[in-house]
Amino acid sequence: MTGAVFQETTAELRTQSVPLAHLSLELGHLYMEDFEAGPARLREHFAEVRIWADAVRASAARRSKRPRISTCFLVDDYFTRFSTPAELVPMVLAEAERAGLVIDYLARESACAVADRIELAESVTHRLVESPPPGSHGSRPPVSRTGWLANGERTPAGPRSALGEVKGWQPPQETAARNHSIFMDVELWSERDGRRLWSCPFLAAVWQLARLGLLRHLGEPVLVPAQWTGTDFPQDWDRLPPLVRLTDTAAAFSAYRTCTLLPNRFLAVEDAVRLILDQTDVDAGALRQVAERSAAEGMPVPAAVAQRAGYVFYEEPGGFSEAGET
Repeated sequence: MTGAVFQETTAELRTQSVPLAHLSLELGHLYMEDFEAGPARLREHFAEVRIWADAVRASAARRSKRPRISTCFLVDDYFTRFSTPAELVPMVLAEAERAGLVIDYLARESACAVADRIELAESVTHRLVESPPPGSHGSRPPVSRTGWLANGERTPAGPRSALGEVKGWQPPQETAARNHSIFMDVELWSERDGRRLWSCPFLAAVWQLARLGLLRHLGEPVLVPAQWTGTDFPQDWDRLPPLVRLTDTAAAFSAYRTCTLLPNRFLAVEDAVRLILDQTDVDAGALRQVAERSAAEGMPVPAAVAQRAGYVFYEEPGGFSEAGET
């Protein structure tokens, strides 16, 4: 549905709740270049991830005697279509199992753009709320026009005085700077072949909102897991459900908090994700539900959505070359 919007709860529109685990633990979010490198690359990834996954579980056990933890894995079928689900998914599951890991939920990255005919990424753009820097006067075009989101005031583009002389250079300024600024400017989309191509950070922000149980369309949950009951995975990515439940785990896909285990080359991407989350006006009903239920379990969540997302960045064995969008 083009231009769908996640709406606020009203008297006529009730925000439906979703099952929530304590923690959503992501065991991988790799590009197709990683998969193309073969089973050995995945073997290295999961062997390293297992170390940190055990540490995360131990940390969760300090906060709850019986923590509900679900695991997930995201496959990039958005920027590049490599191989088929029939060939790739069994390889991923086998290498995870070799490392002693179980993947409960598997998602396609394209589902963060469109899932079940709902344009999730487009919907989230309607919830972006830019924070005007102090002293700004509306000279910067809105994110809806530019596709760029910043955490402060950009460097002016060569302003001139009334007499025509060029003023001196002015630095960018972070809105919530502490002593010194850390300025970021994030591209959310570009145009390619007449269509909008969403950036990796923006799709990852949608993915975090889904894992945190905060996405709704007309009050209804989106990106709902579909139980996989078949014996063989399909030959075409579009025939694989957007989000697949692979095990009989009792832990829900969405959770109060998330933890993502990634190679350190993803650090800049996830910094951008947090900037986007900080400027997203999340569904009020969903926020209230998560806050009330987490508090009732003695595990209250931070008010800021970005603070609910945790990360472990590890150094890749063998210095695997940097991958990116293609």
